[in-house]
Amino acid sequence: MAAEQRKLLEQLMGSSATSREAQLSIDDPKVCHSYLVDTCPHDLFTNTKQDLGPCKKVHSKALKAEYEALPERDRQRKEFEYDYIRDLQKHIDACNRRIDAAQKGLEKTPEEIRLTNELLEGIADLEENIKCGLQEIQVYTEQDLVSVAIDEWYNLKVMAQAKADKEKELKALSDTSGPSGHQKLQVCDVCDARLSRLDNDRRLADHFNGKTHLGYAHMRKAYDAFPKEMKMRARQAPHADDDGPRDSRGPGGYRGYRGGNRPYRG
Repeated sequence: MAAEQRKLLEQLMGSSATSREAQLSIDDPKVCHSYLVDTCPHDLFTNTKQDLGPCKKVHSKALKAEYEALPERDRQRKEFEYDYIRDLQKHIDACNRRIDAAQKGLEKTPEEIRLTNELLEGIADLEENIKCGLQEIQVYTEQDLVSVAIDEWYNLKVMAQAKADKEKELKALSDTSGPSGHQKLQVCDVCDARLSRLDNDRRLADHFNGKTHLGYAHMRKAYDAFPKEMKMRARQAPHADDDGPRDSRGPGGYRGYRGGNRPYRG
């Protein structure tokens, strides 16, 4: 519904909105810096339970293209990336608080949650690989590449056994962890969704490929990459000139995160 409302608003505003955007510059505080740098969090969860609503700042494709066309050093001087990371941190921290609350509600240890999520992701990956492998076998067969098809079939058998082993391990874990009332539930440590250990492969794949999970995974990946990018820039330009703005926190100003893409609690 939110996406349709945005489109309707754009149609009603018509050329007047376009005219106002044309009068804005990249440095205008009305412009969304997160949108210029990468993706605004408000655009990641439209039509989901996590929908953040429309961004209060301007999203202009023309300004985004202008920003991306700037030399890398000019983009760095503007320090829009710091605004983007602060934006990500706000939403990631909120998600982490929901995850912590949900985990406490299920009374499960962090280790049990970590192992459960690793197994769920491993099963989903194997399911996808098996699906792709079956398609490849069909192609090889149609091309009379019988020996290649047979080799791929043996690979599929190995993956199928690995998937069965992980499913047994997951069942054993579900039988021994958590209180009986919540024994069949776990919390996704990326997007805070509740998952059932009894969900079939299709439901699990739908979750890991869903808009909400992918949105938070994208934000966490970008947030995690930022300090690494800052360190790499520092190594590449150790004697950079001192003109231009600097962020007082420097490359270490933002906390990284570990284990299931969760932030450090420093």
